[in-house]
Amino acid sequence: MKQKGKRQAEHPASGWLNAMCEVLKGGVVALAVTLLVLLAGACLISAGILSESAMGGLVTASCVIGALLGGLLAVRWVGSKPLPVGLGTGAILFLLLLSIGLLLYDEASLAQGGVRLALACACGGALAGVLGSRKKKRKKK
Repeated sequence: MKQKGKRQAEHPASGWLNAMCEVLKGGVVALAVTLLVLLAGACLISAGILSESAMGGLVTASCVIGALLGGLLAVRWVGSKPLPVGLGTGAILFLLLLSIGLLLYDEASLAQGGVRLALACACGGALAGVLGSRKKKRKKK
């Protein structure tokens, strides 16, 4: 039963667990953005606007854009420690992409562009952590 005027003490791990849930949600948003950018790129390639040789760069750019946008949202939702939150979002995005690749294909090799995708996701997440950090306001004297 709640009593008026008294706050219930939170469990010490609940803040950490909430932050991890927000990072996971940011990773799902990053995956959705990545897939939308890839869909737009596939439409541009099939329309003849882009050449098929641009697909490698498009995949890398879509990972960076997805990790950046998902990381910015996760940093905003968590509100503290922006760089680890952004990098965590990029890691979640990479793991989701790797899991989807393993489900759709028999094997997923890091030698076939996996390292490039991991670096793209990490760079996008790190960029989100750097851009999402808020500067401390100076106190007026």
